[in-house]
Formats: sequence, structure tokens, C-alpha cells
Amino acid sequence: MRDGRPDLERAAAELAERIPEPLAPLARLAYNYRWSWHPNGPSLFRDVDEHRWKQCRENPVHLLQEAPMASLHRAANDDWLLERAARLEADVRADLERPWSDDFEWDRPVAFFCAEYGIHASLPVYSGGLGALAGDFVKEASDRALPFVAIGLMYRQGYFRQRIDASGWQHEYWVDTDPDRLPGALVTGEDGSPVTIEVPVAERTVRVQIWRVEVGRVPLFLLDADLPENNLMDRWISSRLYVGDPGTRLAQYIVLGVGGVRALRALGIRPCTLHLNEGHAAWAPLELAREQVASGAALGEAIESVRGQTVFTTHTPVPAGNDTYPADEVAHAIQQLAGELEVDSSEIIRLGRTHQDDEHEPFGVTQFALRLSHTAGGVSRRHGEVAREMWHGLWPDTPVENVPIGHVTNGVHIPTWVGGPVHELFDRHLGADWLERAADPATWEAVDSIPDEELWDVRCRQRAELVDFARARSVRDRLGRNDLPSYVEAAVRSFDPEALTIGFARRAATYKRLLLLGHDPERTLALLGGDRPVQVLLAGKAHPRDDEAKGTLQALFNLKGAPVVGERVIFLDDYDLATAAWLVQGCDVWLNVPRPPLEASGTSGMKSVMNGGLQLSVLDGWWAEGYDGSNGWALSGEVEHDHAAQDARHAGELYRVLEEEVVPTFYDRNANGVPSAWLERIRASLRTLGPRFSATRMLAEYTAGAYRPRATVDR
Repeated sequence: MRDGRPDLERAAAELAERIPEPLAPLARLAYNYRWSWHPNGPSLFRDVDEHRWKQCRENPVHLLQEAPMASLHRAANDDWLLERAARLEADVRADLERPWSDDFEWDRPVAFFCAEYGIHASLPVYSGGLGALAGDFVKEASDRALPFVAIGLMYRQGYFRQRIDASGWQHEYWVDTDPDRLPGALVTGEDGSPVTIEVPVAERTVRVQIWRVEVGRVPLFLLDADLPENNLMDRWISSRLYVGDPGTRLAQYIVLGVGGVRALRALGIRPCTLHLNEGHAAWAPLELAREQVASGAALGEAIESVRGQTVFTTHTPVPAGNDTYPADEVAHAIQQLAGELEVDSSEIIRLGRTHQDDEHEPFGVTQFALRLSHTAGGVSRRHGEVAREMWHGLWPDTPVENVPIGHVTNGVHIPTWVGGPVHELFDRHLGADWLERAADPATWEAVDSIPDEELWDVRCRQRAELVDFARARSVRDRLGRNDLPSYVEAAVRSFDPEALTIGFARRAATYKRLLLLGHDPERTLALLGGDRPVQVLLAGKAHPRDDEAKGTLQALFNLKGAPVVGERVIFLDDYDLATAAWLVQGCDVWLNVPRPPLEASGTSGMKSVMNGGLQLSVLDGWWAEGYDGSNGWALSGEVEHDHAAQDARHAGELYRVLEEEVVPTFYDRNANGVPSAWLERIRASLRTLGPRFSATRMLAEYTAGAYRPRATVDR
């Protein structure tokens, strides 16, 4: 089968020929991201050349292509490094050779469609939480040996990079990605030329090539329209993630959905189930229906058939996250598809309206996906409730509680996010195979027997590592902004490895309410500079067109001239997966204060939990079902239409919880200098949240439920 595997093998062999022969195992490992969640994987490549490793954003292919020969020869003569490489390659090979799960036939995989994938910082085809969740999905599928393929787009410029100026205003820039330096390969045919497909977009035919990236056992196929055969506008389709122009985004979604199905066909892959992870890929089931129409089926019959193998997950109740388009734009974009389906475009557009006969209503990708799937769900219990209310209009005669939208609460891929010291602690106390049993509550009961001193030691070690990282980054960021020398010098003095460290790192949307942290400046400064100090790490990107969110970031920077702020508050520019890992591993408290009910899930808090961090959040998203009174702290989650009053009330709750509960509990120490009550709360958090919010549990729920093809329901 010419599905890209031989191309990856050839790329690895060619890379091996360019480096000293003893390092050949590194070349083979570099072309499968399985190394990235092995406990010894990142350190192995880092030790080849630490400076170059950082410069190439921890991209192993780029590292081996560009590391100085002196570094490569030094590594080739390092017996300990070579021994580790051999051991890692053996571990990866053993993992890849395990039998497939018997949940599905190995040659009829689940096909997972998503607009972004946060596999690793070196593969810049992600923007935020949706991508990180998709990356965790793919890795967990590999760990569970589930027959699974993933489909996305090869963005040549990825998502924007962020630079904050001295006033706090966000500026965006983009960096070109060279696919030949990524751990992937262009899929070629028997004659050695790239495999391409044709995707009808408006009156044009866009030619698309396919890259294969190996993520453990799971192939990630990335579609790329940047070909000389296409006109300049069509080459731009796969340029940037969430490109600003609506017409180009609509073309992206057609390439992702229609092109994704055609790519699978070209590669000889016949999926049993299509999983649409958000509405961007909603055109995929329509392409399946088109195939059936071409074989003689009526459109209605074909749509009923493809519903039975389509699963849809919606990820946000925020209107801006549910794309809509004027009917005439959609009609123009799908004119060729409609012709192949032998229907007028209006018949397809009706499926994307809440009120199908309202010709003034725009076409919505979420409504379209809901109507073309047999199972739909939100990403937390609370989000499921909100989604049923939000989309009740599609089933106006059904009581809202019976609207056929359920939920599978998100979970996180523990090996990706847990820090080294905590991982080693769990290996000792939970058992060597604890990751395989992560969804079993019995696995986590062993945290109760971890001695206080050991648990506190690993938490202190991970906090100290974060502080070292934050100090270095803050100096660099402030110098880059041309900040005042006194503010830059404060970064040198900033952060104490023993101080209570709070993290707030989210997409900088207005509803995330970053400004709640400074609602009462006097109380904020008292917390930062008191005898029991608090230090805060902030990160997040505002959408390039969201000036209101940018204004929120800028308003926060207005406090930077106040005493102690320069030393106790750091904003980390250009938030990405690598920065996220540092934050969730080292912060003592993860803060999340979205405006209810707009938080769908919020997986960053789950990642912190797996590292022994404690959650302080509004009772929305996943925390509404996770909080039990003993495993973190909560702010009320009632919906309130007076936003100013709600903000004032939540700010008051936040200050009270910090002043009266969080800070005293962290700093109250026993005779051994250990905060016993704090550690008891960590144990309660791990014991109650560890099994419930892992990707292991999440994928098991999909496998046992939504991924089973079934008779369709009336949509």
C-alpha cells in the first residue's frame, strides 16, 4: 500500500546517511513522534546538542540536519548516549509491534478529522486547546493500539506568532514552515511522484498533495494545496491556520472534509467511522454521500447512510467558534459538489440552517455537522447541557433535555503532560504499569500512601524548574519589548522557587476574564507583596482580529509599574505547547475564571492536576463535574446577564479564596517544613480527578459508544 510508510522509511534512511553511522537509530526515531512522550525521548535528542535543540524548537529532524559535525561526532562517541538510543529504539519498536486492539478491524480504522493538531511544538499546525486535545486523542489512540487515522491540513505558515510591545499591545507575525525539515514525508506513488487528489472549490479544481506524519502507531495525513499547478489564491488555502478571510476559511474546510475523504480513498484506507472534531470538517460526510449518489443512490438515502458512521464533537458555545456563511457564498463554493450530487445548492444549504426554510438564515457548519452525524456531543457534562439549549431549534418539537446531543468529557494524554519528577514518583508508588491503568480509580488510591516528604519534594522540584525557565524567558521578553531597565532588572530578581505560584494561561478571549486578576488593585498588590507572597505566570494569545481581547491584555500591563509587579508577575509571550508543558508541570494553582456558561471544557487545568497542581476555577466546563469540595477550590458558576455585577462578585470570591484558604494552606508548615493540609488536597485531587480526566477514559467512552456504527436518528 502506498500510504506514505515507504516514504518515511526512505526519509529516515537518507537522514541516517548524512550523520555518523552510530547515530542511525536517532534518524529512525526522529521520523516518529512516539519518542516525544517516552520518558527518555526528549533528553536523548537534547544531549546531542542542547543549544541547537532549542534553536530548532525541539525538532529532531532539523536537529540532525543542522547540528555541527563536532556535536554529531561527540554524540557518536558517547557510549551512554548510544546505549540510551538503542534502548529507546527498542522500546518504540516493541510498542509499534503490539497487536491491534480488537475493538475494530485493523483495516477499518476510525478517521479523525480536525483543523488543527497539537502533536508537538515542532509541528506548527495548531493554535490552542482544540489542537492540544486532538494531539492527545491521536497519542492515546496509539497507546491503546486502536486502528485510527487522523486528517488535517499542512499549514505552510501555521498559526501566528505573538510579540507584546512595551505598552502591552499584541502584534502578530507568521513564520514560514519548510515541510522538508519536519518529521514527515510527502506521500508518493509507485512512480515516485506525489500522490495528489482533486477537490472542487467554487468553479475551480484544487490539486492537493498529502504529507504523512507518524504519531506512534497513528498516521496523521496533512493536506497541502501549495502546488504550482494551483493559482496563487488556491495555494493560499493551506497557508495559515484560521486564516482571516472567510472565503478562504470556507475553502479550507472543503479541502479538509471533501479532500480528507478523497485522500483516504487515494491511499486505500476505508474507515469504519468518521469523527468530526468540531464543525470545520463537516463536508466529509457529504463527500461520502456523493460517492453513494454516484453509485445510484438518492441524496436523501445516501445522507441517511453516512449518518450511521459519522460522529461529531462540538467544542464551544461561543458564537464566534461556530462559523456561519451567507448562503450565496456557500452556493458558490459548492457549485461543483452540488452538480455531482445532482441537486440544487439550496438543498445542501438547508441542512446547515437551524430553521431550514428560512432563506435569510446563514449556513452554519455546526448545524450541518449535527444533521449529518448519528452521534453528537459536547466536551463536558455542563457543555452538553448548554449545547442542548443552544441547538434546541434544530429539534423544536423535542423537550430540551431530550435533544440528541450528549457529551464525552475531555481528558488529557498523561505521558505528554506529566513532568519527569512526578512521573518517577508515580512509577514508584502506583506501579510500573500505572499508565495502562490510568482510567481505573483503584490505580490512584496508592497516592494516599506517598510520604509527605516525597510528594512535596517533587512538587518543589517541578516548581523550581519552572521558575528557572520563567526567569530566563521574562528577561528575554522584556528586553525584546524595550522595556525600562528597572523593569528588565526586576525580571532578573523575579520569582522565588519556594513561593506560591499561580498559572493563568488561556486563549486571550474576553470571556476568559483575565482582568479579574486585577479587579481590585490594592488587594492584588497585597497578595503579591505580602509576607506570604504570591507569584503569577500569565500567557495567551488574542485572535488577530479581536481588538477587545488585545485591549484586555494591554489593560493588564498597566499594572506593571506598580511595586512588586515586575518581580511577581510574568507574561510569557508567544504561548505554545512547550511553554504550556512548563506551566502545567510547575504551577501550584491553576486559575480559570471564564464567564459561565461559555467554558466548554478547559483541559489545561486537567494537565495541571496530573502534576499535583490544584485547580481554582469557576464551576463551569469540566470543573463543574470534577470539584467535590476537597480537591481544589471553586467559584460559583451561575449564569448572570449583568456581567459587571457578575465580575465584581467573582472577583470578591476569588480574593477571599486566595486570602483565606489558598495562601494559608500553602504556607502553613509542620515541624518538617511540609504543608500537610496542602498535600492532602493534592492527594484528594489526584485520587478523584486522575482517573476521570485522562484521555484513557475519554477514548474508552468513544470506543464503547460513539464509534460504533448504528442506525441513524432523525435529524
